Amino acid sequence: MSNDASKKVTAGVLGILLGAWGIHKFFLGYTKEGVIQLVATLLTCGFAGIIGFIEGIIYLTKSDEEFVKTYIEGRKGWF
Repeated sequence: MSNDASKKVTAGVLGILLGAWGIHKFFLGYTKEGVIQLVATLLTCGFAGIIGFIEGIIYLTKSDEEFVKTYIEGRKGWF
């Protein structure tokens, strides 16, 4: 497993547990998206936190190759 592929599990778990605060976005280097997630969560009294949870599940269900291609190389910031 490459170093980039090993980020998949960490990002997925962070998304599930701390996704409301955008921690998984910051971990992957998506600073702008992380700030947007944080602000959205604050403005919706936590309701937007479901986005991080869903993204964490999506990260964990992708193959290592697909994760790297989509989120590391392709820099896809959302879902």
